[in-house]
Amino acid sequence: MPAYVPTHEDQPHRRQNPQDPRNSQGPHDPQSPHRPHSPPPGRWRGPRIAGADFSASISVFLIALPLSLGIALATGAPLQAGLVAAAVGGLVVGRFGGAPLQVSGPAAGLTVVTADLIQQYGWRTTCAITVLAGLAQLGLAALRVARSALAVSPAIVHGMLAGIGVTIALAQLHIVLGGTPQSSAVANVQGLPAQLADLHPAAVSVSALTVVVLLAWPRIPGRAGRIVRKVPAALAAVAAATAVAAFAGLRLDRVDLPSWSSHVLPELPHGPVLGLIAAVLTITLVGSVESLLSAVAVDKLVAARKDPDVQIPRARLDRELSGQGAANVVSGALGGLPITGVAVRSAANVAAGGVSRHSTMLHGLWVAVAALFLVSLLDLIPLAALAALVMVIGVQMVNITHMRSVRRNRELLVYVGTLVGVVFTGVLEGVTIGIALAVAVALHRLTRTRITLDEREGVHRLHARGQLTFLAVPRLSRLLHQVPQGSACVVELDGSFMDHAAYEALHDWQVAHQAQGGTVEFTGSSGDRIAEPTEPVTESSTCCRPWTPWRNHHCGNPVEQPPTEGRKTDQVRVSSRVQGDQLASGLSSFQRNTAPLVRGELARLAREGQQPSQLFLTCADSRLVTSMITASGPGDLFTVRNVGNLVPLPGEEGAEGQDDSVAAAIEYAVDVLRVGSITVCGHSGCGAMQALLKAPADTPAHSAQESPEPPSPLTRWLRHGLPSLERMRNRDHAWARISGRLPADAVEQLCLTNVVQQLEHLRAHAAVARALAEGRLELHGMYFHVGEAQAYLLASDGQSSDGQSSDGRPGQGPAGRPEGRSAGCSADTDKVFNRVAPTAFEESRA
Repeated sequence: MPAYVPTHEDQPHRRQNPQDPRNSQGPHDPQSPHRPHSPPPGRWRGPRIAGADFSASISVFLIALPLSLGIALATGAPLQAGLVAAAVGGLVVGRFGGAPLQVSGPAAGLTVVTADLIQQYGWRTTCAITVLAGLAQLGLAALRVARSALAVSPAIVHGMLAGIGVTIALAQLHIVLGGTPQSSAVANVQGLPAQLADLHPAAVSVSALTVVVLLAWPRIPGRAGRIVRKVPAALAAVAAATAVAAFAGLRLDRVDLPSWSSHVLPELPHGPVLGLIAAVLTITLVGSVESLLSAVAVDKLVAARKDPDVQIPRARLDRELSGQGAANVVSGALGGLPITGVAVRSAANVAAGGVSRHSTMLHGLWVAVAALFLVSLLDLIPLAALAALVMVIGVQMVNITHMRSVRRNRELLVYVGTLVGVVFTGVLEGVTIGIALAVAVALHRLTRTRITLDEREGVHRLHARGQLTFLAVPRLSRLLHQVPQGSACVVELDGSFMDHAAYEALHDWQVAHQAQGGTVEFTGSSGDRIAEPTEPVTESSTCCRPWTPWRNHHCGNPVEQPPTEGRKTDQVRVSSRVQGDQLASGLSSFQRNTAPLVRGELARLAREGQQPSQLFLTCADSRLVTSMITASGPGDLFTVRNVGNLVPLPGEEGAEGQDDSVAAAIEYAVDVLRVGSITVCGHSGCGAMQALLKAPADTPAHSAQESPEPPSPLTRWLRHGLPSLERMRNRDHAWARISGRLPADAVEQLCLTNVVQQLEHLRAHAAVARALAEGRLELHGMYFHVGEAQAYLLASDGQSSDGQSSDGRPGQGPAGRPEGRSAGCSADTDKVFNRVAPTAFEESRA
């Protein structure tokens, strides 16, 4: 039976209870819920690992191995600590984390913090701090505060990472040149001239070779480039440098992995209590924010990957935070580095085709195997090659794209301030500086109000643009008192907020000015007159909220009088003027507020042409705002709207003088625009469905027989909805359910059935059938409940969203049809839908 699955992220998801006798079936029941590939009861089989996960794990392992050693070298920790963290990050976070394709391990973002802790407290105490930070992350996950970490300004996060990158690059540059890094970025800069005067030729040559291979590897052209790029650039660079150093017999410091029998474990932390607390908070904050932002970025990468056969659940951030905490506890206890989610390795996992958390776990397993059995091979790697690798990563952390983004959003000061603070003072101090700057910038924008006063044609005009708060009251009062007594004054309020202090100042001046014979008129930004406020002017009373045009509001329009016969002509004239003013006001608001924000994107779309991802076919009902429901923007949807969201069968639409607009739009979207999916969206309270139900059976809408009067265009169009009405009344077709319940009434049942029927009509179109056969098109059904503002997606799995079986429905349905027979999906219904697993939406709601 088709089931409409709610997409609201707070909707609870109930699962079947196997102990419930209503859900139990006999072992010989032909309707047994066991899937064909399920093992028989009592026989255990290990998890099936897809080939894509296996190959992706190899790619990620080849990237993680040299990076883990390089990051351990940069922190001053034992090199084995990097391998321990990589293995634990893959196995523990991969198993318990909430982002299946995110790869965790030692990351450059914590390099500076860890290096400072090792210098201050020693390695064993740093391991204990890592354990405590993991426990703190588990506590935060239990409090479900993961999403609050995303409230940190991107300018602060990018500035923090850029500052860490600069610090890393300056430290590793000394090793690249054959020397030893200093304890701080400032000391590294001061010691750079002396280091340049005392170069180590062998180290410089190996480092230069590593950098050249690392940067040139992704740019190898032609067929050879496509072949060699299957090997990660980091591995190729380190392998080339190792081979050259070995064959040339260069005398260099190399990786020295001690025996695991001498591997050190954590000890009880000792030192100043406040210092230890600050260290734990720093690792917790930086590691959590970096991991959560990386998980969100991985979601975007997965969404952009066009693979309709693989559905990856979205990241569950609280679970991901708990997985990171558990991994840090284990890593610290085993003498490993702190762990975070790593964007570079995660992106490689997605690009390599990983489809589940098995790829992440296998990568951790390969790291553990290499750490145990490839020690002699790893000992050949020159430290200069690892230092050059980490130095390039540090430089790349200063991302030009991020700088342009924060500059475009006028937050470059926050970015630069955080970067400089991290470099010169430390990560926690730099982040604190960034937060202070972000707050200062926000307050500056809040108080940046332009108030001007001029006189035109004997009328004094005061224009207040921006937010009117108590900080702007002195300037406002000074200009208001410059208005001559008894004069006419227009106050133009061009802003979205006014606090009580500003309101009192305006109101008191207005009362005094009118008492002295003057006049005061308040207008909005478009010049329309607004009523005098009787309370502090807030966002809802000064001007219209962004969503109020969808409510068909009339801001500032007088209340219309009841119509009378003698005033009919005047009312039509007034209504036309009101609607014209509303249209002009809306266009003016778009040109002033919205156009500057979207002009760049629309210019790009104008140059590149439209490339929508889906055809969205819905009703012409004015209450359906497609961009709001789907959270889409310009260029995302190719939208077709008609009365009743109908899809006429091929050859029927052009009959009786009608046009082929719907069929033409479908053909254009599928064959020319190459959309990947078509969505038919119905909605509650559809007027077309009500008309079908209310029309007598002998009307032209229900009968093709000749009638004395020719049918109207609307009546002819509604004939395309008759198959939906017949389907609902046909006992051979299953009823649609909505979120595990029967529809509320016959109108809702017909609205749901109509979506099912129109999807069948879609398959009859040649372009759609051809694209479905090629596997490049998906069909989706959607239902939008207007009163609840709730969207539902159509599934064809025969289960309602709560997991209850759809068989055996007692009682009466909304149309009075007797129940009591099986209502499972019929064969023709199964052929209509692409399966939409409810678990996918369960993951997305987490």
